[in-house]
Amino acid sequence: MLEKFVDVLIGKPLPNEQTSHEKYNILFGLAIMASDAISSVAYAAEEILVVLIGVLGLTAYNWLGWVSLMIIGLLFILTISYVQIIRAYPQGGGAYIVAKENLGIRPGLVAASALLIDYILTVAVSASAGVTAIISAFPALGIHKISLVVGLIIILTILNLRGVSESSKIFSIPTYLFILGMITMIIYGFIKYSIYGAATPMINTSIKATGTLSIFLILRAFSSGCSALTGLEAVSNAVPNFKKPSQKNAKIVMILLSSLILFIFGGTSLLARFYHAIPTKNVTVLSQIAFGVFGRNFMYYFIQITTSIILIMACNTAFTGFPMLMYVVARDGFAPRQFTMKGKRLSFSIGIEVLSLIAGVLVLIFKADVHSLIPLYSVGVFLSFTLAQTGMVLHWKSSTEPGWKKRALINSIGAIVTIITTLIIIYEKALAGAWIVIALIPILVIIMASINRHYNKVAEQLRASKEDILNIELGKKFTHICIIPIASLNKATLNALQYARSITPDVIALNVSIDKASIEKLKTKWSELNTDILLVTKYSPYRQIITPLLKYIEIISNAASEDEKVTIILPQFITHKWWGNFLHNHTGFLLRENLLRNKNIVVSTYPYHLNDEELNQL
Repeated sequence: MLEKFVDVLIGKPLPNEQTSHEKYNILFGLAIMASDAISSVAYAAEEILVVLIGVLGLTAYNWLGWVSLMIIGLLFILTISYVQIIRAYPQGGGAYIVAKENLGIRPGLVAASALLIDYILTVAVSASAGVTAIISAFPALGIHKISLVVGLIIILTILNLRGVSESSKIFSIPTYLFILGMITMIIYGFIKYSIYGAATPMINTSIKATGTLSIFLILRAFSSGCSALTGLEAVSNAVPNFKKPSQKNAKIVMILLSSLILFIFGGTSLLARFYHAIPTKNVTVLSQIAFGVFGRNFMYYFIQITTSIILIMACNTAFTGFPMLMYVVARDGFAPRQFTMKGKRLSFSIGIEVLSLIAGVLVLIFKADVHSLIPLYSVGVFLSFTLAQTGMVLHWKSSTEPGWKKRALINSIGAIVTIITTLIIIYEKALAGAWIVIALIPILVIIMASINRHYNKVAEQLRASKEDILNIELGKKFTHICIIPIASLNKATLNALQYARSITPDVIALNVSIDKASIEKLKTKWSELNTDILLVTKYSPYRQIITPLLKYIEIISNAASEDEKVTIILPQFITHKWWGNFLHNHTGFLLRENLLRNKNIVVSTYPYHLNDEELNQL
């Protein structure tokens, strides 16, 4: 029943041979990769205005354009730089691979940690911003904001678990509807303004300057607006997800993506200036622009709904990038190997599930407030930008490829610009919450390095040399001592005793009980068995079962010689109904986990299968 429900929810398993069909073409690839970066324009201009307007008043609209122009210039540099990364590293991995191969393992782990944190924040911020856009049009939903955000993350998780191909087709429609809506609004907005001038603002209130212009104010606004560039690295991370020729397709998507960001971000920044949008808690700047351009008609609600959907879909870039990056990091031995395993629908399901879980927790902690989450944003992605650009400079210097000097120069410019931007963001956002990310990155690096050391030590101890292979005595005979922990004398116990006796005559039945009457009852039934198998009973006055069992077994295993093997046979009845496991204790599981730590003991489970037809009659 549960398995059928999961098949309906996620889809039936796909064979490995279908992997080649689960890749993006340019059309679907742009839809998947564009959602995060393009959707950032829905709040990037607003974040700039939040910084400027309270200090400069109406003058803030003039500086909004200049700050936006600075960010567009940075976008141009990053686009050229990342096209080179796609060209040099077709295997994907982005900043992590570039930094690890050219700067060393630790810088690579720093880049990976920064990107992983940024992917998590992408889900939390985009889902929260998407719901905020809905609330701007339908204020009555405001009291359900957190529940709506968490619910949306769960829906996105399910859709991504269904597989790459299906999720790209599902998400491509709203992405292109949003792009169409934004292009229409920007073009029509410019035409309307040039003919009729600005309409009455949606939020009509006076704005007074409370301070003066300073370089620090501009830098603070710039650092806030840099959120418009988050998601730009996703294409280079996911090059293997594109259909062949993957590099060519990824480059085209990268250029198209940057062009769309340039047009939409630049256009909305100018419209915010023309129509005097004012950042408020419940009505977004984009909502005010749409109202100024269209009024409260069909197109206004179209912009709001598609903006909301694209912000939610922006999470999907992270649902693509996070599992892929975790796969690459785990493949290199710096993360649990479970992240390298594909699920039933050929997606990296564990990465998807971990991402949604952590993002959901962040939403609950920060109460789905975009302005509280934004300061944590951008630090990670620009740190990874810096490491990637610096790594590419060293890559080209060690290359003999024609034109390497020109390419090294491009990435040098990218490295200088991004390191300056990173320092600005850290300086301006540290006290506002970015310190959390700055503190988390070295912690993650230490954890990843520890995981790698563990895997290396395990591999070293498991490695079988030629001498080990030649010297192993596969025909060696052992004397067996079988111990069977029992709670009562039932069919499962009887069958386990029978199996143990077929292996060795040295069998011990061990019972620990918290009730003396239960011990006497067991002894009475044991006498009916008429066997020479030794029954050992122990009374536990402090109601402990596992500890006394382990102590007795340890005594026997310590007394065993090198040619004796102590085998613990655990009787376990099996019910094939999914709900059956919830109705019985798991003493056997706890006992097994503790016994496996003793190198002198072999643990075996004897399954006794119950009749499910009789259980159904209940």
